[in-house]
Amino acid sequence: MKVTRDMVDEDLRGSYAVGRMIASFFHTGWFSLLVFRFSADILRGKNIRGLVCREQHIPSRNGGPPIRVRIYQPTAAVGSLPVMLYLHGGGYVYGVPEQFGSIIRDFIETEPCIIVAPDYRKAVESPYPAAFNDCYDTLLWIRDNAASLGGRTDGFIVSGHSAGGGLAAAVSLRATDDDDARIAFQMPLYPMIDDRQNCASVLENDAPVWDEEANRLAWSRYLDGVETITAYAAASRCTDYTKLPPTITFVGSLEPFRDETKIYVENLRRANVPVEFEIFDGAFHGFDVMVPDAPISRRANQFLMENFQKFARRYFP
Repeated sequence: MKVTRDMVDEDLRGSYAVGRMIASFFHTGWFSLLVFRFSADILRGKNIRGLVCREQHIPSRNGGPPIRVRIYQPTAAVGSLPVMLYLHGGGYVYGVPEQFGSIIRDFIETEPCIIVAPDYRKAVESPYPAAFNDCYDTLLWIRDNAASLGGRTDGFIVSGHSAGGGLAAAVSLRATDDDDARIAFQMPLYPMIDDRQNCASVLENDAPVWDEEANRLAWSRYLDGVETITAYAAASRCTDYTKLPPTITFVGSLEPFRDETKIYVENLRRANVPVEFEIFDGAFHGFDVMVPDAPISRRANQFLMENFQKFARRYFP
């Protein structure tokens, strides 16, 4: 799918050139490692004004190093709050939770909750299943410690953007497979879930921010050395959607993940799973994060927050 500037929503066109430059950076393996280390050093430990923010290192259950997690809570709340596992994006190869501070703040301000966000291992140094294990171990830690955090113990929310969305879908799947924790609902947002990369929206995609070449390089790093690819590694390989939780997601019409997200949603609906889904026409990958003040980004954020609040009140009465 060739993407020209004229195809991009008019309020995002001013970022087209910069977005293409960002995508081209990811075409080189060394840049992913550079960004991973630089962003971690610069952003690690950054707090969100107006929230109670703290950091903790929790044990790995799979022999990995302790997992750094960020915990965010409203400054004042009455009663036990829902707890969300939030998984940051970054193509499985870079990023830290602190990069998504504005989204974390929006969730908590929209509907008071506690958010636990792990700094999971990245594929540039530790391929699958390292990131997945860290995220799943964090879910189990939330399950075992929700009450001491001031959270509800009768169910949990799992959410994430991009690669974090892929991890969210995989974590929700395993939690339902193993009956380890009740997932009240999930929000895998424009998720990176299909390692096969054979959908029309991926092939020859040269959209800003994230394109086919960047996608193939990231998947090759994440699945490096993996012989059998399961749905925990790439959630689109799921074959039974009936046990999955209610879902909220959205995607841009120009990005590589458009079709795999649509297929995922269609499979959920065929399994009678409640879904709220929207495609934003003319939007490239990560548009809501890169250009948050654009009208289309505001609409996407409104869609997400309104449905998040609706689901939170429906599934945490």
